[in-house]
Amino acid sequence: MIKLRLKRFGKKREASFRLVATNSTSRRDGRPLEELGFYNPRTKETRLDTEAIRTRLGQGAQPTDTVRSLLEKGGLIEKTVRPAEVVGKQKQADAREAAAKQAAKEAAEAKAAEAAAAAEAKAAAEAAAAEAASADEATTEAAATAEA
Repeated sequence: MIKLRLKRFGKKREASFRLVATNSTSRRDGRPLEELGFYNPRTKETRLDTEAIRTRLGQGAQPTDTVRSLLEKGGLIEKTVRPAEVVGKQKQADAREAAAKQAAKEAAEAKAAEAAAAAEAKAAAEAAAAEAASADEATTEAAATAEA
């Protein structure tokens, strides 16, 4: 299978790349079948032999991800969303939805617990008031029996 890939050249820490057509099993910097262009990531300079690239793509050559993005920027191929990217984005969207549902569920549970605590506190206050009222009645009855 023929691959369109980048072949590194240049000094240390000053890499430049040649866009080449090569056999997929050959080394990165091995002898290419054909040189198709040039890319310098520091200066963002790109030179492409459009006719040769179209010929190779017509023959079934597969570009690497980086070369694909360079060709898309150069207008040689249309920007395409690959199935793996779609699946990954779908999984992310599903995960966000699940997280939102979980957060809503936890919020509802917290609200229910808060309402239950408020009801319990109200019941305790009413019980304390009733106990205090019965204690007042007991003291008034005791005072009434003491007078009699």
